[in-house]
Amino acid sequence: MGSTEDTTSTTYSDASSSPTQPLLSNPAPTYPYPYPDPPPASEPEPTQFLQISYNYGPRPIKDLPFLLLFSLFALSTFAFGIFSSVNRNPNSSSVSSFSYDSTTASCVKNATTSSTLRSPTFLPLPNSFALHSSSSSLLKSLIWTLVITLIISVPFAFSVLVLLKHYTKQIVYVSLPFFVIVPIFVNVYWFVACTVSSTCDEKFPLAYRILVLVFVFVIIGVIVWIFVVNWHRIELTVRIIGVAADALSRNLGLFGVLPALTLGLFVYFVPIVVFLVLARLNGKIVAREEDGEYYCVWKQDSWVPAYYALAIITMFWSATAMVEAQAYVISGTIARWYFSKDGSSLKRSLRSSLRNAFGPSSGTICLSGLLICVVRFVRAVVDNAREDAPGMVNLILRCCVNALLAAIDFLNKFTINFAAITGEAYCTSAKMTYELLRRNLLSAVFVETVSTRILAGIILVLSAIYAIVVCVILKAASNLGVDSYFIAVMAWVLLIVVLGYFVHVLDNVIDTVYVCYAIDKDKGEVYKQDVHEVYVHLPISRNSRSASALVARTPLVV
Repeated sequence: MGSTEDTTSTTYSDASSSPTQPLLSNPAPTYPYPYPDPPPASEPEPTQFLQISYNYGPRPIKDLPFLLLFSLFALSTFAFGIFSSVNRNPNSSSVSSFSYDSTTASCVKNATTSSTLRSPTFLPLPNSFALHSSSSSLLKSLIWTLVITLIISVPFAFSVLVLLKHYTKQIVYVSLPFFVIVPIFVNVYWFVACTVSSTCDEKFPLAYRILVLVFVFVIIGVIVWIFVVNWHRIELTVRIIGVAADALSRNLGLFGVLPALTLGLFVYFVPIVVFLVLARLNGKIVAREEDGEYYCVWKQDSWVPAYYALAIITMFWSATAMVEAQAYVISGTIARWYFSKDGSSLKRSLRSSLRNAFGPSSGTICLSGLLICVVRFVRAVVDNAREDAPGMVNLILRCCVNALLAAIDFLNKFTINFAAITGEAYCTSAKMTYELLRRNLLSAVFVETVSTRILAGIILVLSAIYAIVVCVILKAASNLGVDSYFIAVMAWVLLIVVLGYFVHVLDNVIDTVYVCYAIDKDKGEVYKQDVHEVYVHLPISRNSRSASALVARTPLVV
């Protein structure tokens, strides 16, 4: 009896902690029965999902009601916008030419027009020419610097991608010291510059300068401490970034399509902005009584504020939906590359992702964009309410709401990945996402946070070095003086925007590769051996570890 008990216990523990156990499905537990014939297997639950894989075939339309709702908002915005532009009042800007007529009790246009007075000609001030010359020189230098920065940023981003693909470890380890050196340099530089400048010294006392200096050094110390504590994770993060850079380098068409989608969004916004400007011209000139006297004033039509609300909601929803569409295209393209066999053609992967994003899954993208839009709106309301309702209760409520919104953002990101891979509806993809992340939550958080922070740090370091070089060149080649700092900062901001977009794309690639690896592990297959060699070292979820330990330690009751 003892040997039977030991054998059965070992079999149950090994089966429960097997590394080939699917991630997305919940297999029926194997109970240790001492009887010769176990009870018949129960029917699978209807909520149990099948193993997922990339859907190459035609996909059915999902979440159609949300696509129709978005179309209704967009068509209504354009329809009322056209109506507002056609029916605008041409007298909206000439209220002063109307006067109150007591006989008709209304405002009528004056019959006589006042003579046009010739504006006096002012002689230029003595220093006006120098001021104009200085401003034009500043504007010219700023435009040329921004144009050159924009032109350089494209090959610069490709160079960063190539370096991250082939020399990831060297780039990361060379950039890490600059995470500390650059803030220290900026902190010491502004302190010395403010001390030397008499104007800054008067407006910013020495005690406050020292306090800010020490505070910045404390923040830098915290950054150093974070690096020291997480040093054992840096090597894994380096390999994850290298894998994502390799995947992105094999799908360079994304760098042409994604900016084109952004440009298309701006073109879509142009008529809406024009309609918003013309909508305010819809109204009439009416008489208003004040202190017994009548004045002619402009009164907008009652529907104009409602149209403003409709147009603004449509623009925000369109912007978030476009962001989700770009994430969908990235996920679909990378997933098709991942699940393709070596040597197969990938020319149609990007085209297929675009067709699915703006075809069968357009309703899913609209729903996801709507959720993100609502989350952003609620977060803005909560942030603006901190001054209206101060106190501990308000602080606790804001923390809870922000935690809930962050969880929705986190789940929504991987939901779009699943929808791009499988073509399922939003709710189904969310359930499948939960089934996967429930046992790999810490791994997903690790993939999202650590790699993103390091990439952002690398971009900040490279942009700061570029801004310093620009400032030195402007100091040596021009007489702009203090304005050279302003131009260098603007160049830094522009380069940050371009490289930040590159980091955003690379972040989506990292998330997609992670999901593809989880699907591979769920099916017990290996499509990309180099990806498995890296992602297999991800931290194990505490829930999975504790569940395995509990099963292994549970005694058998015979």
